[in-house]
Amino acid sequence: MKKRTIGIMGAMPEEIEGVVALLTNPEVTKMGKRSYFTGQINGIDTVVVFSRWGKVAAATTVTTLIHEFKITELLFTGVAGAISPELKIGDIVLGKRLIQHDMDARPLMKQYEIPLLSKTYIESDAAHLEIATKSINTVLENRSLHSVIGTEGLKEFHIVQPKLMVGEIASGDQFFSSNEQKNNLNSQLPDVLCVEMEGAAVAQVCYEYDIPFSIIRTISDVADDNSHIDFPAFIQKISSKYAAEIIKDIFEQM
Repeated sequence: MKKRTIGIMGAMPEEIEGVVALLTNPEVTKMGKRSYFTGQINGIDTVVVFSRWGKVAAATTVTTLIHEFKITELLFTGVAGAISPELKIGDIVLGKRLIQHDMDARPLMKQYEIPLLSKTYIESDAAHLEIATKSINTVLENRSLHSVIGTEGLKEFHIVQPKLMVGEIASGDQFFSSNEQKNNLNSQLPDVLCVEMEGAAVAQVCYEYDIPFSIIRTISDVADDNSHIDFPAFIQKISSKYAAEIIKDIFEQM
């Protein structure tokens, strides 16, 4: 039986700080311009790392986690832009399936299909999806975020009653900041809830190595012409706290 080791990736350095603080007996290994923090959370061997931005960087990072640190499962946290009109800043999206919106090898194969895999979507493992869903709902229902962030912090970003949505996440090497981008994606992939730059690449690598994964995204903006929040402040005050609280609860259930 494989020794259990959980990899945790964050899309921003600030997002992993709170997670690194959860580690007991922490050590750091520097490799490929990244710092990999190893230790235990709730007695489980864990490796935490900042993935860097974009699909290539994220795929490189998870591949290193698999080969060098022998992870057996993966959690990925980060922010995303809302595509679904039902999502507001501060809501959480858990990826049920992931798609690369910029994958297009036509006419050799249909749009969005991953070459040689004959797949358009990569689906999350059902058991890990259930654990993550339960953990996120527990954090939201217990108002844990209100206690660690504070009412004023939430009010600054107009977060009142954050909710969880489980569904499709689209990834690509493109930052969405216009209505045109958002509308184009929505017309082609109407079931996509949010857009980001790493999740589907991570999912593909995990699929190819048979590593179960969970992709958890906090909505930081609405991915259009009105996407003008204080992004560094949102990462520091909101999404980093979300990541630590959710991961802490996930480990309590494992």
